Amino acid sequence: MAGARLSAADYTVDELMVAALARQFENSDQVVNGAASFVPVASFLLARATHAPELVWLAGAVGLDARPKRIPASTLEAPLWHRAAMYMPQYEDFWSYALNGRWLTKFCVRGAQIDRHGNANNSVIGPDFHRPKVRLPGSAGLGDMGSIGKRLVYWTTTHDPRTLVEKVDFVTCAGWLGGGDERERAGLEGGPEAVVTNLCVMDFEPHSHAMRLVSVHPGVSVDQVQAATGFEVLLPEGGVPETAPPSAEDVRLIREEIDPDGARLREFAGG
Repeated sequence: MAGARLSAADYTVDELMVAALARQFENSDQVVNGAASFVPVASFLLARATHAPELVWLAGAVGLDARPKRIPASTLEAPLWHRAAMYMPQYEDFWSYALNGRWLTKFCVRGAQIDRHGNANNSVIGPDFHRPKVRLPGSAGLGDMGSIGKRLVYWTTTHDPRTLVEKVDFVTCAGWLGGGDERERAGLEGGPEAVVTNLCVMDFEPHSHAMRLVSVHPGVSVDQVQAATGFEVLLPEGGVPETAPPSAEDVRLIREEIDPDGARLREFAGG
């Protein structure tokens, strides 16, 4: 068929995740990346190179509409905001824009723990905050981004029961809190919309705001997803389709232009 996008025959799971995450962003969105966000940065660049050319990206909360030659060794360093239209002093100006409610529509979140209602934990593992089993890096802005009306898109390359848990040990980033209308009753706008993992894509059922399966990646079954999740994942009516694979052009862009050095692989075990 003329104009049809051919799927790549040799894509890898990292490229599938980048493509699936890129589909969460629209032409009218305004996005910003945080620390160690190689997969989201690749997805922003892919979305902008394909279906969302007017996507506004504030690279590392500094470089507006940046055009990096490739993804560098850090998502918070100067090469990332190469050829930016303007530079924003992060500590002086960024939060005034982020907090005004009219700018930066979506933010990507990765947590050491993510629970069934989209709350994320990057602070401590264990029931006692003051004597944790593991002390994690902390908020780095997640507490703010989860509470100031942003639409949240989650990603994780480790879909297992340690990451996707029934209830997080500590709420670093507020999702739908206890589910239902609890977030709204707390006076919080925005909230989690999607979760992209190395096994599947999920969203949140609109009434309970519990995580719901949208699609499973090729070669992955619903039972495998359920076994790798620390809570019961809701299923959509009518069956669960496969996640659309990246196109041949998606894979070419990722490999040759967006991330030829494979920075995204740092988010995967052994990368």
